[in-house]
Amino acid sequence: MADSLFEGLTEAQREAVAHVEGPILVLAGPGSGKTRVVTHRIAHMLRSGVYSSQIVALTFTNKAAQEMRSRVERLAPDSTVWVSTFHRFCARLLRAYSNLVGLEQNYTIYDTSDSLQILKRALQSEEISTSHATPEKVAKAISWAKNNMVLPERYEANSHNAISSIVRDVYPEYQRQLRAANAVDFDDMLMLVAQMLQENPELRAALDERFRYILVDEYQDTNLVQYLLVRSLSQQYPNLGVTGDPDQSIYGWRGANLNNILDFEKDFNQVKVVRLEQNFRSTPNILLVADQLISHNKRRKKKSLFTDASPGQPVRMLTYTTSHEEAQAIATRIAAQVAQGKRRPRDFAIFYRVNALSRAYEEALRQQGIPYMIVSGVEFYQRKEIKDVLAYAMLMNNPRDDVAFTRIVNTPTRGIGKSTILKLQVHALDQGISMMEAAREAGVIESLSKRAAVAVAKFVSLFDRLSLKINEPVEDILGAILEQTGYRAQYENSDDDDDVSRLENIDELLSAAREFDFQHPEDGTLERYLEDKALVNETDNFDADLDRVTLMTLHAAKGLEFPCVFMVAIEEGLLPHERSKDSDAQLEEERRLMFVGITRAQEELDLSTANQRDFRGRRMMTVPSTFLFELPREEMDFQAALPRMVSPASDWEDVHEIPPDDFSQIGESGDFSDQTPSNPPEPPTKMLITAAEMVTGPGSARPKSDPNQFHQSMAVLHPTYGLGKITSMSGEGAKRTATVQFVTGPQKKFVLAFSDLRPVSKT
Repeated sequence: MADSLFEGLTEAQREAVAHVEGPILVLAGPGSGKTRVVTHRIAHMLRSGVYSSQIVALTFTNKAAQEMRSRVERLAPDSTVWVSTFHRFCARLLRAYSNLVGLEQNYTIYDTSDSLQILKRALQSEEISTSHATPEKVAKAISWAKNNMVLPERYEANSHNAISSIVRDVYPEYQRQLRAANAVDFDDMLMLVAQMLQENPELRAALDERFRYILVDEYQDTNLVQYLLVRSLSQQYPNLGVTGDPDQSIYGWRGANLNNILDFEKDFNQVKVVRLEQNFRSTPNILLVADQLISHNKRRKKKSLFTDASPGQPVRMLTYTTSHEEAQAIATRIAAQVAQGKRRPRDFAIFYRVNALSRAYEEALRQQGIPYMIVSGVEFYQRKEIKDVLAYAMLMNNPRDDVAFTRIVNTPTRGIGKSTILKLQVHALDQGISMMEAAREAGVIESLSKRAAVAVAKFVSLFDRLSLKINEPVEDILGAILEQTGYRAQYENSDDDDDVSRLENIDELLSAAREFDFQHPEDGTLERYLEDKALVNETDNFDADLDRVTLMTLHAAKGLEFPCVFMVAIEEGLLPHERSKDSDAQLEEERRLMFVGITRAQEELDLSTANQRDFRGRRMMTVPSTFLFELPREEMDFQAALPRMVSPASDWEDVHEIPPDDFSQIGESGDFSDQTPSNPPEPPTKMLITAAEMVTGPGSARPKSDPNQFHQSMAVLHPTYGLGKITSMSGEGAKRTATVQFVTGPQKKFVLAFSDLRPVSKT
C-alpha cells in the first residue's frame, strides 16, 4: 500500500518522502515538486504509524495551505493533520491560552489600517511629535521589533536613529491600548505565542509532546519569531522537517532571516539533507537564464537546476523606446496569440517590481479588449463599505473593540458627531472602560447634551438587538446588520456609479459569507469567520481558472506559474531597487526576486526595459538593470528598438532619479513617500540626443570626453548600443581605448576621448 506513494517520484523525492524520524532539510529548487514531497511525506508518516494529531504542517499563504490540505486528504482520507499558515496556527493557540498573555478568547485581529489608528492614538496620548517620522514608519519599526522578539520593556533606542526614540516612548502605550481593546496586530499573533512558550515551560513541553512532527514549507521566509516557535516545539522530539530554497528568500524587508535555512544543519545533530534539483515546470532555456543569474549570489546553498523537457524558445530580452511602447507591444502580442487560438488570456502574466507600474499595462490591455486581473486579495477587505459592515460584526464579537466602535457609531449617519465621539472617548479613558461601555453610560455623562445622549442610547439599543444574532449563521448576521442599520438602504436608491459598485461589493461579501457557512457547518462561528477575513493573503483571490491575464508584483508571483511571462521594467532603480544599492545583502535579495520571477515561466519568458519610463508622475530616462549583464546572452534572443535616447552626463542625475528612502520600508508595493505631479511634463528636447544628432569619431575638432573618468568594469551608456560594461582598457591620454560589452550583444572598441560613451556609475 505504502509503495504507491513512491510511484512517479524521483530518487531525491523518494529519499525525502521516506524520512520519518529526526530533522530533515529539503533544499527544493523552483518547480521541483516541493509540495508533492511534503504531502507524500505526511501520508507516508501516517501509514508508518504516526498519529494525525501529532503532525503540524506550516506554510505562509492560505492558498498554499489549502493546496497542501487537499493533497493530504486525497492521499490519506479522513486524516486530521493540522495544515495551516503560521498566523492561523498561532491565532488558534492564542484562543486556547489567551489568559496567559492578557487576552480574552474573543480577541480581535487588527489589520494594518486599524493597527495604525491605535498607534496614532498612542502617539497622541503620549504627546509624541511625529515631525521627524510618520506614524507608518513608526509602525514598521515596531513591527521589526516584534519580528525580532523585542518586547516593549526590552526595547532600547538607537542614538543615531530618531525613529527608535519615538518607538521607545510609544511602543509600551501602543501595546497597552491593544490589550485594553482586547486586540492584537498581525505581529502580536506570532510574538505572543513565542513569549507564551518561553514563559510557560510546562505548556511548551505539553505542546512539544502533542506536536511531535512539525513540517515547515518555505522555511527561507521565516523570521526570528517563527524560528523560535518551531524550535521551541522541537526540543523533546526534534522531528522538524523544513523545505525551502535560499535562492527564493525575498522577504527580508518584512523580517525574514535567511540564516534560518542556511544554518539549519547547525541547529540539530545528524540532519538529513536532500536536494531537489530537477525542475518540472520550465524549459532548459529558462532555467539556464535563472541558474546563471542566481550564481552571482554568495549567500546560498549551491545547487544546479535541470530538466528533461525540450529546450523551448530562447528567453527574449527586448528594449523599447518608451514604457508606453513596451505596454502596447505586450498587449498586442497577447491579443494576437489569443486571436489566433494559440493561447488563452489566463496563460499570460505580467510581473513588475512595484505596484505603481501596473497602470500602463492595464490601459494597453483594455485597449486591446483583453480581460485581466490585478492580484491583491487584501484590497477587497480594505474597501470602505466592507470594513464598515465587518466593523459591526467585530464589535458584536468583541465589545471592547474601540476602533470598530468609532467606525460605526455614526455609520450610517445617526446624529452622533465627532464632538460626541470625543466626549465618549474622554469618559472611557477617565473611567478605564471601553467606548461601548461609555456609550451605555451616555445618560450620565455631563458633557453630553440630551440630544446627543439620546442618539447614543439608540445606537446602543440597535447594537444590543444585533448582538442577539451572534450565534446565527454568518450570512444571516451580516444580512441583519445591513438591514437593521440601514446601511444597504443608503445606497439602494442611488444612481451614482460608486454607490452601485458598493452594493455589488456588499453582495459579494454576503456570497462569501454564505460559502463560509457551507464550508463550516459545525464550527462556522462569527469569531472563526472574522479570523479568516483578518488573515487574508495577497494571492487568496487568485483563481487560475479565470480566463484573464494576470498582473502582479514579483513578490506576489511567488508560488505561481504561467505558460508565458512578461517581466517588465528591469531597470536600475526598480530592479534592483534604488534602496538596495548600498547593501550587498539587499542587492542579493533583489537578485533572488528576479530569479523567482524568471522561474515562474513554464514555456516563454520575455524580459524588457524601456529607454524612457513614465513613473509616479515623472518621465525619466532609464538605465537597464545591471542584472542583465549576468545573463547568458549567447543563449538569449536580444531585440533592441529604436536608438537609445540619452542625456548629457551632466544632466544624468536630473533625469534618471527615483526618490530615495530607507529600503527596509519598501517591501513589495514599492510605494514612494514623496508627492509627484499627476501630469508629467514633456521632457526638455534639449536633454534628449539621438545617435543621428551626435557628432562621433576621432575626426571631431576637439575631444568629447575625459578618458580619465572611465575605468575597468564601469557601466557606460551609448546612444546607439545602449548599456554596456567596460571589459578592457589600453593606451594613455587621447589615445586611451576601451572595449565595451553591450547588453544587447555586440562588443565594440572605442577611442574614449572621441566616443559617445557616458558613465552611468561613478564607482
